[in-house]
Amino acid sequence: MNYQFLVGSYTDGPEEGISLLTFFPDQNSLSLQTIAEGIQNPSFVIEVGNQVFSVEEIEGIVGGNVLSFEWDDNRQSLQQLSTIPTNGNHPCHLSYHDGFLVVSNYSGGNFSIIEVQEDGILALRQIVQHSGNSVNSDRQESAHVHSANFSPDGKFLFVADLGTDKIYSYQFDPEKPEPASLFEEFPMNPGDGPRHLTFSPDGNEAFVVQELTAVLEVFSYNEGKIISKQRLPLTPEGFEGSVGAAEVRVSPDGKHVYASNRGDANTISVFANNADGSYSLVEHVPSGGIMPRNFNLSPDGDFLLVAHQASEDIVVFKRDQTTGKLTPTDLSIEAPKPVYLFSLSN
Repeated sequence: MNYQFLVGSYTDGPEEGISLLTFFPDQNSLSLQTIAEGIQNPSFVIEVGNQVFSVEEIEGIVGGNVLSFEWDDNRQSLQQLSTIPTNGNHPCHLSYHDGFLVVSNYSGGNFSIIEVQEDGILALRQIVQHSGNSVNSDRQESAHVHSANFSPDGKFLFVADLGTDKIYSYQFDPEKPEPASLFEEFPMNPGDGPRHLTFSPDGNEAFVVQELTAVLEVFSYNEGKIISKQRLPLTPEGFEGSVGAAEVRVSPDGKHVYASNRGDANTISVFANNADGSYSLVEHVPSGGIMPRNFNLSPDGDFLLVAHQASEDIVVFKRDQTTGKLTPTDLSIEAPKPVYLFSLSN
């Protein structure tokens, strides 16, 4: 038995690119191989069926790029099918639903909707530009779209903009020439800097990690609208130092929520879903490295793997499915600036 993850990274040369991480729990071993060389800063990479999609988080006249690939027969390497500019600098997030990719352009302050044709060829359908700013003059001087996620039914698109301190809800109709139309805007607390969003398995809640204030915010969700229920700090009381909340994940059974925090914290926070619907802190755990930008759970929920951008490694935790608690293992592997882990279904 093994688990496999696509690894997104920042690159320093043409020999680097998209990697494949294989974890053999019974053998207590990890292996890492490059499966697509020469891709510049593939910081976010996902799989859909036999196809893989990646950003190139770069800047240029037409912004960064989105690329499509297909696996070779042995699933040991990727063959590029198509590339298309994102029309915004530094694309940093991808989501997919029913033949459409949405790419978030951080520096561009916009997102692009791209249709995926049957042969993997990519075609631009729409660009949506945000504008505005917020209270943090260093980080929120303009719009910074950090992620866009489809609602569980695919009818809405939720866009987190760190720069404007808002979550935007767009109705999504694939039949229209421009599929996304603004439905509602949801202001966050000033200075929050919303980064990533995910939904509960039952689709009734949304979780937003607020990068700049290091808060996990819980929202109720219904028909394109979110209402804040709870704000949970990712730092212990009395903590002093810099923060940088990065990722939020929900366990497969929906009983626990996990969030990473960078800066001087370098932790993974664990929260439990209580019987009354509230969430409570289980623990803050040292992440085992420096700058835990991303992490993911194994499909069965038994393990949690953390990718550290600055210490350039991936480490493994054992997860207690009853309590949600994480126990460090001695298992880790060096990896060049890993910043995203996408769990493959095998």
